[in-house]
Amino acid sequence: MKAKKLYFMDCYLAGRKFHDADEVWNELKVGTILYLEHDRENRHDPNAVAVLYKKVDEEPYLIGYVPKACNEVIARFLEMGWTDIFECRISKIDEEAHPEHQVHLTVKIKKNSKNEGI
Repeated sequence: MKAKKLYFMDCYLAGRKFHDADEVWNELKVGTILYLEHDRENRHDPNAVAVLYKKVDEEPYLIGYVPKACNEVIARFLEMGWTDIFECRISKIDEEAHPEHQVHLTVKIKKNSKNEGI
């Protein structure tokens, strides 16, 4: 049996205190699915990858970013149209840590559903 997801990386959620994370803080739990989006308009980093939390029938909440030190590969894939290749989930929440290290993320690469029989 072949894996449906492949581990890609772990990182923390950067910029949590500067965005909308506090608005949805009580909803963020270990295992929560988050979405990654290349933020081409970011003036600080051309490879900025926004981390979004989505509620049904609401605009997504920008809760932070993938850290600059590890965002380039993800940004390139997203830029090339591979918007559904990554699965991002919260892997740890430590409310006692510094805000930049309170939320840890795990990013996996999802198997291409077109190749399910391979």
